[in-house]
Amino acid sequence: MKKIAVVGTGYVGLVTGTCFAETGNQVTCIDIDAQKVERMLNGEIPIYEPQLDTLFERNLKAGRLKITTDLKEGIQDAEIVFLALPTPPGEDGSADLSYILGVAEHIGKIIEDYKVIVDKSTVPVGTAEKVRAAILKSSKVDFDVVSNPEFLREGFAVEDFMKPERVVVGTSSEKAKKIMGELYQPFVRQGNPIIFMDEKSAELTKYAANSFLAMKITFMNEVANFCELVGADVDMVRIGMGSDSRIGKRFLFPGIGYGGSCFPKDVQALVKSGKDENFNFQILESVMQINETQKTVLLPKMKNYFKGNLSGKKIAVWGLAFKPNTDDIREAPALYMIDGLLKEGAQIAAYDPEAMENVKKQLGDTITYCENEYETLQNADALLICTEWGIFRNPDFNRLKELMNNHAIFDGRNLFDTETVAKQGIYYQSIGREIVGK
Repeated sequence: MKKIAVVGTGYVGLVTGTCFAETGNQVTCIDIDAQKVERMLNGEIPIYEPQLDTLFERNLKAGRLKITTDLKEGIQDAEIVFLALPTPPGEDGSADLSYILGVAEHIGKIIEDYKVIVDKSTVPVGTAEKVRAAILKSSKVDFDVVSNPEFLREGFAVEDFMKPERVVVGTSSEKAKKIMGELYQPFVRQGNPIIFMDEKSAELTKYAANSFLAMKITFMNEVANFCELVGADVDMVRIGMGSDSRIGKRFLFPGIGYGGSCFPKDVQALVKSGKDENFNFQILESVMQINETQKTVLLPKMKNYFKGNLSGKKIAVWGLAFKPNTDDIREAPALYMIDGLLKEGAQIAAYDPEAMENVKKQLGDTITYCENEYETLQNADALLICTEWGIFRNPDFNRLKELMNNHAIFDGRNLFDTETVAKQGIYYQSIGREIVGK
């Protein structure tokens, strides 16, 4: 059993703290937001993530998981202190380290014995050195700073944490290496590796992995757009490519761009880190540019369908989150599409199983929020699909046709088989595939 403190109860911090408690450790989560802490103490978690609420409640009741606003109280008995704090992008694309370095300075003033300070947030190369320097401003106590990037997929975060494909630990300290190895051993009993490396390599590993996946998605979106021009089917191309073990089947599904809290921010930050060293990530520059365009790739197609005039048209929108199984709307393509449609004078009726409250905070009453996916279709002129939630995959097409004024679907996630929709007599335009029902 390890005594652990987790500073920050955002997405990464809450999953990290809860999952460590679930394996028998004593965990204290620390957050500056008193109201948020009070809600969590009452069993209410601030994010939607499958399985997390059950584990959180169980460990809170068992006393393995504690929550406080007091940093000193939270870390005083901990051997390992995880920093899971925000690193939002600045105007120049750089990761803002003010939260992490501010807490690091405060830690330096209050630690009285050896601790392993772990950077869990996604941070640029060289951050571990900056954290060490910030702590040393006030502390003469022995400590180590470790880089331990997270590789959690929203919607699968608990599963990813409990059964990781790999754990990356960046440290030059044998003492910290031993402690971190013991901490993660219960999670890799099936033989998946704990990969030890230097701090800078660990920091870069996270950025490189996310940037590569963003590039893979963007490449397929480019292929899909070309398929439309030459009459090829991107689904067939995807299957043909994915059967090559060197390429793999994952992240080859085209759509209306990537969003979320990781890919956009991490690609941007890696590009900025390159510029700081007079190095130009030309591929990633293109990835960012293409993805920005891809988010609204269906807008001109919708406008063309309505002969250049979307004013007064009612558009049903299925899906607001940037991906299914989360309520996260950061950089969600749906928001870019909605913004473009509103500027064209369209009316929006939207539904998402989890993300509507977050969208309300951002868009207010500029759009209509519905109780379910079919309510959005009442008198709609077109349906726009932005998120591939499972409940959208097998709709009642007869009911859809009865409810809609005009039978047109613009699918940004290629949910439906084109032949199936063609038999329904519905106009259907997706990404990288033939238009049916013309």
